[in-house]
Amino acid sequence: MLSLGNAFAAEDVSDWLEGIRNFLRELQDPAALIEVRCEPKIDGLSCALRYEAGALVQAATRGNGEVGEEVTANVRTIQNVPRRLQGRDWPAVLEVRGEVFMTDADFLALNAQQAAGGAKLFANPRNAAAGSLRQLNPAVTAARPLRFVAHGWGEASAPFARTQSEALERIHRWGFAPNDPARVVAVAGADPAGLCAYYEQIQQQRSGLGFSIDGIVLKVERLDWQGRLGFVSRSPRWAVAWKFPPESAVTVVEEIRCQVGRTGKITPVAHLKPITVGGVLVRRATLHNADEIARKEIRVGDTVIIQRAGDVIPQVVEVLMAQRPADSAPYRFPLRCPACGSRLVREAGQADLFCTGGLVCPAQVVERLKHFVSRDAFDIEGLGAKHIEAFYRRGLIATPADIFTLEARDGQAAAPLREWEGWGETSARNLFEAIRRARRIPLDRFIYALGIHQVGQATARLLARHYLSLSRWRGSLAAAQAERAPERAELLAINGIGAGMAHDLLEFMAEPHNQGVLDALTGPRGEAPPLVAVADFERPAAASPIAGKTVVFTGRLENLSRSEAKAQAEALGANVAGAVSAKTDYVVAGPGAGAKGRKAGALGVPVLTEAQWLELIGRGS
Repeated sequence: MLSLGNAFAAEDVSDWLEGIRNFLRELQDPAALIEVRCEPKIDGLSCALRYEAGALVQAATRGNGEVGEEVTANVRTIQNVPRRLQGRDWPAVLEVRGEVFMTDADFLALNAQQAAGGAKLFANPRNAAAGSLRQLNPAVTAARPLRFVAHGWGEASAPFARTQSEALERIHRWGFAPNDPARVVAVAGADPAGLCAYYEQIQQQRSGLGFSIDGIVLKVERLDWQGRLGFVSRSPRWAVAWKFPPESAVTVVEEIRCQVGRTGKITPVAHLKPITVGGVLVRRATLHNADEIARKEIRVGDTVIIQRAGDVIPQVVEVLMAQRPADSAPYRFPLRCPACGSRLVREAGQADLFCTGGLVCPAQVVERLKHFVSRDAFDIEGLGAKHIEAFYRRGLIATPADIFTLEARDGQAAAPLREWEGWGETSARNLFEAIRRARRIPLDRFIYALGIHQVGQATARLLARHYLSLSRWRGSLAAAQAERAPERAELLAINGIGAGMAHDLLEFMAEPHNQGVLDALTGPRGEAPPLVAVADFERPAAASPIAGKTVVFTGRLENLSRSEAKAQAEALGANVAGAVSAKTDYVVAGPGAGAKGRKAGALGVPVLTEAQWLELIGRGS
């Protein structure tokens, strides 16, 4: 289950529409219409319900997108979730996706009940719904007024519609509540006027809907177009969430402190007089960098307007100058790292300052460890930020490898974890079990976990898809240290890897400490028992004549846009490169192929026309 990209203004929606038109060749005519389904974006907890032969057999939360919590017994207690699908025309296997939520009235009644019983109140309906669905005892969930609304589907054993609206109409006939009020809008060009009208309508109706929403969702109506558009990183190209303006509040800056990130980046943070914004208690807000502080003239003691950007990250919008204390003074940015005392540097043309302490800076070490165990990396349940900090302070975890030897060392410790304050036999056992489960990890998540500068999830997956195995990735980057090595040319030819990113990858692999971390985790070139097993990247299950092949596109394609052709090739397991080399398997050339076509001829690389390419991948006429 992936997440939606966000839009915050009409301009963002125009960019989204423009991206769709650039991707699909037949939409590059501005007169061609795109039908877009518009729906309210319910602020709940994402959940997937699996039906087999019409019966509910499993329910799970989204979790990290691949592994979620099984909540089947709890979902069975939600009154508007059908235990069996209605009618007879449903697929044999169907995964219905939607949101578990609580209405405003039900939330207020639940909090009144909590108050009467002396129990803790919930901050907002979303937190109440999430906490209720995750109860260990289904009887507690059954006593909570949860509801489910369907907005999509995942696996289906057979196609059952041609459009988004048709599919949802059928899902509603099978027993699910609709996500209303919805509308289909035909869009010409990249003009979002019709979508803006729906956005404004829902924003005006927001307070009267009876449930919490934080924006609207826009989806391309045609399912065949959705299939072709596919996904980028962790979001579908064919859908976007257009968020409502964030809620704001007024509070006071009590202090400004600087935090050190895992890359050494220094981020100033305003410590605020606590205030509730959008149902969440806010105590801190990011100030981004020294330039931002100077631009907004933020000082300690200032009264400021804050908002939660994207309803997530608090930030200072502006200072109320009329309320500034008479004795306030401009903030002076530190010259040395607050964690290790090392000098701070700022590269020419950059807004951020960085600590030069590197491996001696404890803040960087701790932040790298937090990133290593985070949800999209090793995802070790029960090993959160506070635990990492505590283990580091006690000298138990200083490197990633220490995490996987923690249980063995705990058995020899004078004060084992189960005897620590706040821990116990069960919590210690659960942590060690979670660490054992995390010992096997896919290659892309392993690369992401290393925290290489500029290498996010999408780039980590790109590298994994190209190199396929940890040994080949390490070996190729080691060989690429030589400037004229073919492995360096191979790295630079990967579609999506620029010179700056390649530099950061090579710098990471050249650092002896990083080599030591890799050796400690996976064994030095296989000579020692590994602490973790890194699974090779899995190609698409479907047989493909281009799986594992390296393809270069050049010239203008007639039937496909360049973006769609590249995405199509990658979906079939091919590696798309930006330059022709001896390792290239195919060059697909349209009119104006130029130097790449000539180089392919000189190297003996097969050059295909667009028609031949489509025939090769089984998409020919």
